[in-house]
Amino acid sequence: MEGKDTLRGTASLDWDYGRAITTWESVSVSGAPQRVVALDFYGNELSGGIPPELGSLSNLEWINLNVNKLKGSIPPELGNLSNLELLALDLNELSGSIPSELGNLPNLTALHLQFNELSGSIPSELGSLSNLRTLLLSGNELRGSIPPELGKLSNLRDFSLGANELSGSIPPELGNLSNLENLSLQFNELSGSIPPELGNLSTLLTLYLQFNELRGSIPPELGNLSELRRLDLSENGLSGSIPPALDDLPYLEMLYLSSNELSGCVPAALRRKLADNAGLSYCLG
Repeated sequence: MEGKDTLRGTASLDWDYGRAITTWESVSVSGAPQRVVALDFYGNELSGGIPPELGSLSNLEWINLNVNKLKGSIPPELGNLSNLELLALDLNELSGSIPSELGNLPNLTALHLQFNELSGSIPSELGSLSNLRTLLLSGNELRGSIPPELGKLSNLRDFSLGANELSGSIPPELGNLSNLENLSLQFNELSGSIPPELGNLSTLLTLYLQFNELRGSIPPELGNLSELRRLDLSENGLSGSIPPALDDLPYLEMLYLSSNELSGCVPAALRRKLADNAGLSYCLG
């Protein structure tokens, strides 16, 4: 496999040029003739870079390079892998921008780029990944706004952009993600109001918006999130009262509201669900 020494770096792997690739550690092959279909190097202490030559492995369906020490950029050539279903690069030391070419992967169901040193903006082209179920970009240095095109990812279940440097408003188009279960936008610099369209996310289990610069009131439409378990709106600049509609969330377990500018009192049905000191008085009676 071209580029294998680049990928390996100083790691010790059982890759011998004198042996068939079918015997190589962490490499899976299939078909006749046999072709590489999976690279699973989770936690192998790889210290090199991702070789652009991987983009020529046209049968590749699975790349798992999570938890290594890989450096350098993500090669745009990976956008040539039309059969790829998983691209997992979490917990490395990758830098540079997210290649817009990754939006060319029609079969991709999981894109995991968390906890690296990636910078630049989120490519709007990722909105073309119609089969994507998980998009995990948290723990990087991404800037700019959240592309409204990501609202086209109708199969998305898990969407995490936390702990970046994103700014601008939350796109109301995210309310179109009808299968979403987890939305994590915390620890950014997002401003503006919470879009009432988020109340359309009928399958949502967790909504994390804490530690941003959000203003305005809490939309009563969030009371439509009938499956919601956890809601964290703390450390923003939200004002007004807590909407009574939140009383109607049957599965809500934890509610975080501290360090805002909320007024009024906590509705009785929500008192036992408050997980912090919201700085509000309880309603009497």
